[in-house]
Amino acid sequence: MGVTDPAGPVMDRDEVDRALARLGQEHEAIETSLLALQDHAGRRLLEGAELSGVTQERWRATEDRITLLWSYFDAYTAALRGAREIRSRRRWSSREDLAELTELLRGTSVAVAGPGTGRLSESFSLAELVDRMNEMYATSLDLVVTADAVWSALPARIDLLAAELQRTRQLAHSVGVRPGEHPAGDDLERITRTLTRLREDVIRDPLAFWVPARGSSAPGGGRPDTTVYDREARALEDVRREIDAVLTVRQDAEARLIRLRDVLSRADRTLAEARTARGEVLAKIAATEVPVVSGPPTVLQEQLATAAEYRRGAQWHRLSPLLESLEQRAEDELLRAREQLTAVTAPLAVRAELRGRLDAYKAKVARHGLAEDPFLVERYDAARRMLWSAPCDLRVAEGAVLRYQRAAAELLDGAPEDRKGDQ
Repeated sequence: MGVTDPAGPVMDRDEVDRALARLGQEHEAIETSLLALQDHAGRRLLEGAELSGVTQERWRATEDRITLLWSYFDAYTAALRGAREIRSRRRWSSREDLAELTELLRGTSVAVAGPGTGRLSESFSLAELVDRMNEMYATSLDLVVTADAVWSALPARIDLLAAELQRTRQLAHSVGVRPGEHPAGDDLERITRTLTRLREDVIRDPLAFWVPARGSSAPGGGRPDTTVYDREARALEDVRREIDAVLTVRQDAEARLIRLRDVLSRADRTLAEARTARGEVLAKIAATEVPVVSGPPTVLQEQLATAAEYRRGAQWHRLSPLLESLEQRAEDELLRAREQLTAVTAPLAVRAELRGRLDAYKAKVARHGLAEDPFLVERYDAARRMLWSAPCDLRVAEGAVLRYQRAAAELLDGAPEDRKGDQ
């Protein structure tokens, strides 16, 4: 059986040399990592920043952790140096040297002062100390990388959006979109305040704007929380579209005003035609209810004058919604005028239709050689006198036309077919 001690079986020279080589490599790797953490841009920013909230709380704990981590590393370095010195005493280490090395390399022989106590409080084996340092390093690096990722992503994006916001504000001001005068101007003020506050919050408390990745244990696993930024970016885009609409109004306002004047003029002419037609209907058609024709749309004319005034005063933000409303109402007014003309002239249309039917049946009778039939001539003359006299009683005239049609139909049923009509 081999010689043993509290650390286990005594290591031989080859085991000692392999352990020292492995621990040396681990020492080099840990030192490189600690120096990289010391020089990390995120750590330097955290040290110089005026922090608040969760970032301030966690960074205080991390600073203590990094300080303790260097203490652990110093203890690890001293223990490794001591083991190397023992091994270097002799080319062939004695049994006592190997027992001492075994204790150093495998036993809980590394004493480390507790944080802030100034006294020995914990003992580790070198393997346990490496595990503890790796754990502390990963936790510290995660916070540093996370803060750096947020600072690298969000402030720059906020600044770009703020620059776009400033350009939009200037453009909005040029077309009269101002706070208190237009909803888009109020939106720009709110977005400005939100972005200013968001940037301050991100700089002071970056960890509050981090969404960890589910199931990820890698340092910095996750992404910056851009919820507020994305919302304000969408709001700014909505405002930009509103301003573009106002700019479009500025570019084609005159053409739209000309079209509006034309539509309202056509509506006025149509109403005038309806009023003239109503007088004609009342003179020519008897016993008929003729609707009253309304007057010209004075309210629309007043609003059109207001729109022209807005254009002269470059009040594009007010002109835009007014033009949209006027265009729809002007089209509605033209449609209403046409409907009134149709309603007023309906009796004349009925009379014209009756005249057409009467003449059509007369032509049909003539083709069959019955144009001189005394009975038909009498019925035709009676209907014609009613349709071509003023005022015309449409109800009586329609009855006369129907009597002529029936008489003609009865004679046509008993008359020979007209040869010309068969060809």
